[in-house]
Amino acid sequence: MKLDKEGNTTFFEKKKTELYQELGLQARDLRFQHLMSIATRNNRIIMRMEFLKAVITPEFLLILDYRNLNLEHWLFNELASQLAGEGQLVTYSLPFEFRAIEAILQYRISKLQGRLNTLQPQILETLEALVDPKLLSVDRSKLHILLQNGKSLSELETDLKVFKETILEILDEEELIEELCLSKWTDPQVFEESTSGIDHAEEMELLLENYYRQAEDLANEARELRVLIDDSESIIFINLDSHRNVMMRLNLQLTMGTFSLSLFGLIGVAFGMNLESSLEEDPRIFWLVTGIMFLGSGLIWRRLLSFLGRHLEPSLPPHVPAVLRKSQPAAQRVEIKNDLKAETFGLSRSTLTNQ
Repeated sequence: MKLDKEGNTTFFEKKKTELYQELGLQARDLRFQHLMSIATRNNRIIMRMEFLKAVITPEFLLILDYRNLNLEHWLFNELASQLAGEGQLVTYSLPFEFRAIEAILQYRISKLQGRLNTLQPQILETLEALVDPKLLSVDRSKLHILLQNGKSLSELETDLKVFKETILEILDEEELIEELCLSKWTDPQVFEESTSGIDHAEEMELLLENYYRQAEDLANEARELRVLIDDSESIIFINLDSHRNVMMRLNLQLTMGTFSLSLFGLIGVAFGMNLESSLEEDPRIFWLVTGIMFLGSGLIWRRLLSFLGRHLEPSLPPHVPAVLRKSQPAAQRVEIKNDLKAETFGLSRSTLTNQ
């Protein structure tokens, strides 16, 4: 797909060998690469934005292999008008390559912004449902959704990082910025305008810095979402640990109750043996033994619970008066000085004795 300065569009099919020979490029320049890159060769700008591959010249813009990329809406409804100066871009007074570069960068930023706008409400809604303190258990379906959103957020952060690094690599080299200004070296009139006050290299640098700042803002928003996910995971783990501790404490209490009941149940076992005594003839003995068993079990259970409470609760540090806290370092210093003096005096006496 070929677009000229006026936004006119033409379509043609051509072998890549013929195309790169016609453009003065190498075969590797037109190979597909998934990573983003911006390079110049023989007064041509080669831009790769994920699946989008374009070649920019001072006269026209080529979009390669566009039919399988779902770009028809942007290509036919937005790109042509932007190149003709009818869109929202403010670089119409500058050469054609400025409009082409900004149109592609704007498209890439809008795609990244759309992905972030889609992920943000989903992540916030999922986290709000997971961190709800009223819930005693975690919904696994929500965790699955959060995992998928977290992976999508990681992919978005990677794409933003590559976008920033690609632009920053150009901003760090003045020669690369100069090479992006194609019309400055091919059109004498544009060169005269640049010498009369319009610095195209500076304009190109400002253009790239603008989209670098936009990508930095998106990266900051994605980073905030990542921090929010990590904090929410910590809260979820704390809630789960709290519920687990409650269940363990309840299990321990029931175990203590069972132990207490079993301990005094030995009395019932002793009376249940086939031994004759005068106690089984009295009907009040049954209620007496049963009462002793339950009362003793209850007393031992309460005793074990109090023992458990004393050992599970954190002990408070002993209270140290302020006077002691202030005087203690000075007393320690005096004691250390006295020890040092005693050691020094003992060493000197031993040295004199040896001499």
